[in-house]
Amino acid sequence: MVRTVGVEEELLLVDEHSGEPRALSTAVLALAEVRAEGDSAFESELHLQQMEFATQPCSAMAELAEEILRWRAEAAESAAQAGAAVAALATAPLPVNPPIGEGERYRWLAERFGLTTQEQLTCGCHVHVAVDSDEEGVGVLDRMRPWLPVLLALSSNSPFWQGQDTEYSSYRSRVWGRWPSAGPVEVFGSADRYHEQVQALVDTGVLRDQGMIYFDARLSHRYPTVEVRVADVCLDPGDTVLLATLVRGLVETAAREWHAGGPPDPSGVSVLRMATWQAGRSGLEGRLLHPRTMRPEPAADVIGALLSHVQAALEETDDFSSVEKALKNLMERGTGARTQRDALARTGSLRAVVTECVSRTQG
Repeated sequence: MVRTVGVEEELLLVDEHSGEPRALSTAVLALAEVRAEGDSAFESELHLQQMEFATQPCSAMAELAEEILRWRAEAAESAAQAGAAVAALATAPLPVNPPIGEGERYRWLAERFGLTTQEQLTCGCHVHVAVDSDEEGVGVLDRMRPWLPVLLALSSNSPFWQGQDTEYSSYRSRVWGRWPSAGPVEVFGSADRYHEQVQALVDTGVLRDQGMIYFDARLSHRYPTVEVRVADVCLDPGDTVLLATLVRGLVETAAREWHAGGPPDPSGVSVLRMATWQAGRSGLEGRLLHPRTMRPEPAADVIGALLSHVQAALEETDDFSSVEKALKNLMERGTGARTQRDALARTGSLRAVVTECVSRTQG
């Protein structure tokens, strides 16, 4: 059976003319629900300047691509009715002091985590891939760990923060990493051990509940899936499809290794943090830590290693050729971070950067 894949994308609400984030999610979500006649795929997020949609689980990547384009277009039309636009940007290029969303949960976060909560106007992309059981899911998590930073690099789309260039390709990853449960994790070894560790984190009282387990990849607490959360939201919808296809390939490859009794990579959490930092810093523009050696190598070589690692799984779903082509295209044109920096170099205006990204969000 082909594993199903679902995607959750967070989008930024902006003023079409000034490029500044707009706190209009309540109005946009209400309009989206009316347009969808109650069957809306959208949800609110921590800040009023953002919204999220979730696709249905899909077996074919062409079907997933249609879902992503559909909901991005629906988000854009609902935002336009409310006097805003949507941009698939992982951070806001222009300065912003974002208000926290409504609801008791968001108020609790603001009181508990202070400035960390205030500064979390970030947009990520979460990819869900079906697994047969929690045991298989944990086997997958244990064996995917060294490859997750590579996914961050290829999705990097957040070079600007509060009006300045951060010198990072994914500054979202640095901001997101301020949550106490965020980032790479240890090898768990079994589903029992995984659930024990999650419960131990919740029992500390630092976290509100299991929904705050912000690992780079985790077992979903709502669906029978592995949920990979490491990526920035991608500017180009085609890159989201590429990301999702690679994640499914990684899950399938890791599941086969687990079923065959293959051991997980022994890299420690500290080294994986270095790999994640390097991926967020350079994206695809410099060197990445190779997942097999944890030594720096050119990004193109590491991307090639990722493609080889998942080749057998991609070939079985007839996705290998399209992924190979999409990765070549991405390496040539660059990620969303390069697109944003190129737009700034060309126009000298962060407002113009946002305007261009609004257009690119719908492909």
